[in-house]
Amino acid sequence: MTRLFAVFVLCAGFLAPPLATAEAKDPPRDQLVIGITQFPSTFHPNIDAMLAKSYILAMTRRPFTAYDQNWRLVCMLCVDLPTIENGLAVPERTPKGKRGIAVTYTIRKEALWGDETPVSTRDVVFTWKAGRHPMSGVGNVEFYRSLYKIDVKDEKTFTLHFDKLTFEYNAINGFQLIPAHLDAPSFADPAEYKHRTAFDADTTNKGLYFGPYRIAEVATGSHVVLVPNATWWGSKPRFKRIVVRVVPNTAALEANVLSGAIDMIAGELGLTIDQALAFEKRHGDRFNLVYKPGLIYEHIDLNQDNPILKDKRVRKALIYALDRRAISEKLFDGRQPVANTNVSPLDWVHTDDIQRYEYDPKKALKLLREAGWTTLRKGVRSNKNGEKLSLEIMTTAGNRIRELVEQVLQSQWKQLGIDVRIRNQPARVFFGQTVTERKFSAMAMFAWISAPESVPRTTLHSAHIPHPGNNFAGQNYAGFVNSEVDELIELIEVELNREKRAGLWHRLQEIYADELPALPLYFRAEPYVLPKWLKGIEPTGHQDPSTLWIENWYAKSED
Repeated sequence: MTRLFAVFVLCAGFLAPPLATAEAKDPPRDQLVIGITQFPSTFHPNIDAMLAKSYILAMTRRPFTAYDQNWRLVCMLCVDLPTIENGLAVPERTPKGKRGIAVTYTIRKEALWGDETPVSTRDVVFTWKAGRHPMSGVGNVEFYRSLYKIDVKDEKTFTLHFDKLTFEYNAINGFQLIPAHLDAPSFADPAEYKHRTAFDADTTNKGLYFGPYRIAEVATGSHVVLVPNATWWGSKPRFKRIVVRVVPNTAALEANVLSGAIDMIAGELGLTIDQALAFEKRHGDRFNLVYKPGLIYEHIDLNQDNPILKDKRVRKALIYALDRRAISEKLFDGRQPVANTNVSPLDWVHTDDIQRYEYDPKKALKLLREAGWTTLRKGVRSNKNGEKLSLEIMTTAGNRIRELVEQVLQSQWKQLGIDVRIRNQPARVFFGQTVTERKFSAMAMFAWISAPESVPRTTLHSAHIPHPGNNFAGQNYAGFVNSEVDELIELIEVELNREKRAGLWHRLQEIYADELPALPLYFRAEPYVLPKWLKGIEPTGHQDPSTLWIENWYAKSED
């Protein structure tokens, strides 16, 4: 029941001016300035799956459950992790006779919103009702559909009733609580909720947060300031002030950390791997660089409504025409392996027993001719109707390596007469509208970051294609429709036997590799650029960011 998060980078070409409090090269140890490359499109935790938002909000709140640095599911807001073995999760039959499960959680008694209102089952019920409404704009639609009833025992304890028993029945990582006492009025008109939520209309309201920190200042597109939250129940956070500075251009980000304008560069949203390797050679004596391989899938979504891309032969020709191995070796020093499907080799369900696409321009040309693209005139292919083989590729502007990869892909496709035009956008536009509303005409390049063994329901199931009727809440941006994939997703979710589930996963990867709803590029590694004095950071390599454990970060002088 986890969600995928899209990873984007904003566009710009400037060096952000240092904050007055961060000008010194020897930074004050009660403040930490973090550099990231994008600004959130919203601060609502359940609207728009954007990593920049998740990275910041992880310092201000806690999910009920999360995967830790060892990829184990743990309780954060809950007291005990429910399991069938400990009796807090009980298989049952739904009113319709289906095999379901009742899962009981208790909220930590110390948990208070920043205005001292208890985090309670009232918030649980409101979050559920908002998530279930088809026009609310809240993502993770299947979770809210499957959660058909909530029994409230008291202010802190509740039971969730799901209409199916899944292998991840107790993982409610994406069920991020909304404060009913503050945000319920914004829900009076559900269709307008995403535009009126208190998280955006009153972002610095301390009652929106219950984590180690709360948001105290927001400068849109520039920075977010966080200060300790007085109602936090856990270990006292070490820094009196955290500034998350947005430096959209990755070259400018590097310059900012060298000048002392920022203290560190987040691995989740920072330098590309090639920049980090070069940076380490030049400045490794001043900084600690940590490379964390992870479940970050760089790919190109292919709009299945495009008449050219509807033909699977064209989709296969596009990938056969690419020398992805050379891209990985030359640009990333081999540290980012070529992807064959959306499942990382680090995940236990990964299989190599699928169709693979090595660089083969002859095979690509054969497929194009079979698809009717037989005429080559002035370097561009056309079919018998005179239609040109012309496509548009889009990504977030300002990320040097993505733009370089785009140019390499464009050049390789051009050799076969495929005319590909590049049109990039700032991330807030690309992510907030173009991709989520499926406004890209052909190809959209970005990354998904997921949890371990994350079932790709929202990205591949036909029921999750964004459209006006669901207020664009789905994440199947390609518009991929495959009945067997739909069935496999349903079966994987409810198969408790690991061996049987692995077989289903393998079949899903076979279909993905054959149908190519997206062009797999590579799996990314996250490079963290850290000052020598900063300790306690533990990268996860998955969608739960390192900032979920921000209270463990400290300056070396505190040792």
